[in-house]
Amino acid sequence: MKQEKWFDRKFNFKSEENIFPSILERLGGTPARLEEKLRGVSEDILTFSPDTKWTIKENIGHLVDLEPLWQGRLQDIINGEIELRPTDLQNNKTHLANHNARSLQELLSGFREIRKQTLTALRAIGDETVFKSALHPRLKTPMRTMDLFIFVAEHDDHHLATITTLLAGNGNDNK
Repeated sequence: MKQEKWFDRKFNFKSEENIFPSILERLGGTPARLEEKLRGVSEDILTFSPDTKWTIKENIGHLVDLEPLWQGRLQDIINGEIELRPTDLQNNKTHLANHNARSLQELLSGFREIRKQTLTALRAIGDETVFKSALHPRLKTPMRTMDLFIFVAEHDDHHLATITTLLAGNGNDNK
């Protein structure tokens, strides 16, 4: 099954329900889902690059690379900024990081630690901040804190699905 490209995705943030506690659970579960999915996977598979696309390690490293952006965008909303800080749409940080040279454990523990920092910041905000917003620079739509972190959870799942596809292409579809 072919996955929609991330930059081709459309998002609709119209719900007025406060589902933020569920979003926090979803975000908090991503490190464990990655660890479970990759338990016992060989280095050859972790660094296999089909069609010059990112490897499994690079997908994990990308999640680590973007976490400071999500943390910064939370600060933008808290600070009352009109627009969220932009990102590097070419993902240069990930392309230059050489994540394949890092151990899987280092990548997974790095992601777990930086995500823990994000969750600590999110658990410290009140309901008013959950519904505060700023304009997303690429999508040109207002994003509340809740919407931003739905977006982050969707981004996590996008890369988890990509990793699942990479594993299946290497004979590891039982993961």
